[in-house]
Amino acid sequence: MEIPSNSLICSPRYCIVFMKIISINVRGLGVEDKIGWVRGICSSEKPDLIALQETKCKQVEDRLIHALWGNSDCGYIQKEAVDNSGGMLLVWDIKNYVAISACVSEFFLVVKGHWKGCDQDSIIVHVYGPHDDASKKIMWESLDYFVKSIDAAWLVCGEFNEVREPSDRLNCVFHQRWANRFNKFIAEINLIEIPISGRKLTRISDDGLKFSKIDRFLASDKFINLWDDLSVIALDRKESDHCSVVLRDKLLDYGPKPFEVFNEWFNKEGVEEVIKEAWKKPVTSIHSDSMFGDHLKNVKYCLKQWSNATFGNLDKEIGTLKLKVEDWGKKAESCSLNDIDRADWLEARRCWIENEKSKTKMLKQKARSRWKTKVRPEDGDCLVVLRRKKVEEKVVEVVCSLVRKQMREGREE
Repeated sequence: MEIPSNSLICSPRYCIVFMKIISINVRGLGVEDKIGWVRGICSSEKPDLIALQETKCKQVEDRLIHALWGNSDCGYIQKEAVDNSGGMLLVWDIKNYVAISACVSEFFLVVKGHWKGCDQDSIIVHVYGPHDDASKKIMWESLDYFVKSIDAAWLVCGEFNEVREPSDRLNCVFHQRWANRFNKFIAEINLIEIPISGRKLTRISDDGLKFSKIDRFLASDKFINLWDDLSVIALDRKESDHCSVVLRDKLLDYGPKPFEVFNEWFNKEGVEEVIKEAWKKPVTSIHSDSMFGDHLKNVKYCLKQWSNATFGNLDKEIGTLKLKVEDWGKKAESCSLNDIDRADWLEARRCWIENEKSKTKMLKQKARSRWKTKVRPEDGDCLVVLRRKKVEEKVVEVVCSLVRKQMREGREE
């Protein structure tokens, strides 16, 4: 199936890659409440891909997909519902994920591509498992052949309509024979289930009595090795009988960008030492993601102090130097200056001009960063806070080198 042409549009992106994929059985997209619910999840979670099962739509129109996603910066493939039953939709962020090819099967959707900044291709399979045993067997055989025929980084996710062990069901019948077949299928294609947190069981019946875990993320070693630390969490179900299930790289959520930086900082000696010394300061967190955030807070605080000391009195210093240059100029007009006085005059003039240039550059960069926050993605260069500037590359270079060193030391221990 041909991917919509807009799904391959690229916008500038920083090369540090994070990932988030959400799977949701929406139980129909025909009402505004469901559309608003999915749009709210996309807005708050900001996934790279979202896999929707049971859309119950013959065909989901572009307008509705853009409303669900929150904008038109997305590519997608879908399988139409049959007699108001079933239906699948897989949507991805074209700013983060580059789709190369895609196809539609009776029981699953497939997209092959890669995250921008990551050279390794991956294949995402979005599953909506059938209920009857014969169809389940056909789906598993098709997936088995498909996965074994291509050596790639595989992720198979969605609603499988099958469980693996008795604890995956509560107050409903467990079939050991089909659980064994499901586990055999997973083992034979060398997939690993990413453990779930938040909630153990992902579906609840309308009467609130029966629970089951039928929504999963299964990944190959190659896919797992693309990321630092994968985790799965189940969110509240709200508008469906299924929880929304989120796969993410744990290093994703550091909150807002911790500080602004300016090109002019790196024209001053000592700024790299400030960053390195700030990174060495102790932190109180014990979890790796929280520790990383605390290290960045230390860097932010120390850079702020250094910037205030270095540039904080720039206006006052410029004013003083300007007056000094004017005084020397008037004195030079009335009498001849000796070598020492002339050197002082020229040095004051040099410092005055350099400080004026520094101030102008910083103001210009700050104004440009504000302007960038208002640029639309379709205008091209749409990233915020000067991501294409060498200044951020320098900060990332210094900080990442410290992170890599810390991770190496942790492994050695």
